Amino acid sequence: MHVFFEESGDFKAEKIFSRAETSLQTETETGRRRKIRASNVLFEFDSPAPAQLLQEAKSMADDIDTDFLWECAPQEDIDAIEFAEEYFGHKPNAIEKAALIMAIHSAPAYFHRRGKGRYKPAPPDILKAALAAIEKKEQEAKQQQQWIDSIKQGVMPPEIAEVAESFLIKPDKNTLQWKAFEAAVKELQTTPEKLLLELKVWPHALALHQYRFMSTHYPKGTGFPDIELPDIKASWPKAEVTAYTLDDSQTTEFDDALSVSLIDENTVRVGVHIAAPALAVQRGSQLDEIARKRMSTVYTPGFKVPMLPDEVINEFSLVAGKTKPAVSLYVEANLETGEIKSTETRLESITVKANLFHRDLRDQATQEALENENEPLQYGEWLRPLWRFSRILSAKREEVRGKPENNNRVEYLFELEGPHTDPNSRITLIARPRNAPLDKMVAEYMIMANNLWGGLLNDSGLPGIYRSQQAMRTRMTTHALPHEIIGVDQYAWSTSPLRRYVDLINQSQIIAAAEHGVTARLVAPFQPKDADLYAIIGAFDAQYSALGAYQQQMERYWVLRWLQQEACKTVSGSIIRDDLIRLDNAPLVVKVPGVPELERGDKVLIDILGFNELDLELESRFNSVINE
Repeated sequence: MHVFFEESGDFKAEKIFSRAETSLQTETETGRRRKIRASNVLFEFDSPAPAQLLQEAKSMADDIDTDFLWECAPQEDIDAIEFAEEYFGHKPNAIEKAALIMAIHSAPAYFHRRGKGRYKPAPPDILKAALAAIEKKEQEAKQQQQWIDSIKQGVMPPEIAEVAESFLIKPDKNTLQWKAFEAAVKELQTTPEKLLLELKVWPHALALHQYRFMSTHYPKGTGFPDIELPDIKASWPKAEVTAYTLDDSQTTEFDDALSVSLIDENTVRVGVHIAAPALAVQRGSQLDEIARKRMSTVYTPGFKVPMLPDEVINEFSLVAGKTKPAVSLYVEANLETGEIKSTETRLESITVKANLFHRDLRDQATQEALENENEPLQYGEWLRPLWRFSRILSAKREEVRGKPENNNRVEYLFELEGPHTDPNSRITLIARPRNAPLDKMVAEYMIMANNLWGGLLNDSGLPGIYRSQQAMRTRMTTHALPHEIIGVDQYAWSTSPLRRYVDLINQSQIIAAAEHGVTARLVAPFQPKDADLYAIIGAFDAQYSALGAYQQQMERYWVLRWLQQEACKTVSGSIIRDDLIRLDNAPLVVKVPGVPELERGDKVLIDILGFNELDLELESRFNSVINE
């Protein structure tokens, strides 16, 4: 005796080996025994053999006209086995029973299941709609296959081209276009980005990188809405100092300036002067919403997206010869002992004497020239005392850190001759050692200001946004905590308010503290435990990380272009670890196959084999060890 039953939506036939009250033990054609539920059994039969029954029933079911079957069925619940006798006009054998059950079961649009072996024919209007849907699905499948075939032949169908850009960022995965494209990606064993480039949705990898970033972070473009600067009522006293800015040649937003004067042979008075856009960017204002949405200026080779509109930058940037409001920190210190005798924060107006640039001073402002009064040095009366005190500040931080800072790495400036959107624009890399005297000097005063102003907020009982580093964990907080890597008691970004939203927030708090003293908590924009500060920190961290990652991505792209431009075939580098190598002539770290076991810092030569501008990888191989 054999049994025909349903299991997991499929029909099977097997020999009965034994019976129980609610189950049967069956034996498959291969001799394997198993237990099935009695409730799944549709009927029992003597012949033919199970395998033959399934084969012949399937063949018969395929020949049954489903439309005719539906027409023959009454518009009520039917038992498939009982209906088989009516359909065939005689008592059906096992093959006919199984065939009819299979035919009905395989046509869910025509027959709706009502239980084991029971079905109800679909009403005419529902069947018509279902058949229309099936027809539509078949047409869509046919269309989809045509598109897949076209893509595989390297031709982008116009219907897909219209929406192809969305595939990079936020594809609508329910559309037929995406399904066809995704299927083509899988069949070609490639990636969406590679296929989009091959199909010329973007002309080159640079355009794809730029589109992905801009459409994600600036979907409405980089322009600003029409703004009107508020009437700034502050009337701050004029500072009688000689101050200069010192920046990279590409800088257009002059945030900070330095002044210095010798009170006596061993006492210096240093001024750190920071542009004051917080006067215009009030909490909750239109400008504040703009800055908060952007969080930071974005810098990439040949291109930047400012955080603030040009009207604000032009109004507050410390451009030489123009009187501008500034938040100034004055520090009086002993040049012999390094003792800071006093600090004072002033709200004042300042006229910068000149905007200086590293490129013009770097070659002559060496450590030897800065420390030798007899050597000619342009702006020496300004640079030398600033340099001397900056070395004292650095030494004090090193005492706290317990070790000197490792600033021997070389950073690079990127200069493009041509549009930043053109991969053929000529690129120039300008090496800039991090431990160059002018860089170290300016960095030291920015650290000093961020440290002391963070302390001012803390002493005034005002919250700020601090960067803390403890136990190798760096995070942002609203209260003062040590920054162990830098070696200061607290560190609140405050010196780049034209370019960074956190600095702008802190500046508004510093202005309140400087202007109102002990009553600052009554007027400061942010009060202790203000939940909005935590929201700002979270949003800033995410946005700033994304912007930084894009900057690194674009710099890596242009390094690859520079290596091609300079026709580099073999380059030298230093081992970082294992097969990770830092190039000597460009800011690029690469993984190189075939590197033998070497020590950190060992010099090697690598051969350049190719450039992957989409994945931003240098294709290379190990050449040899450089014996020095």
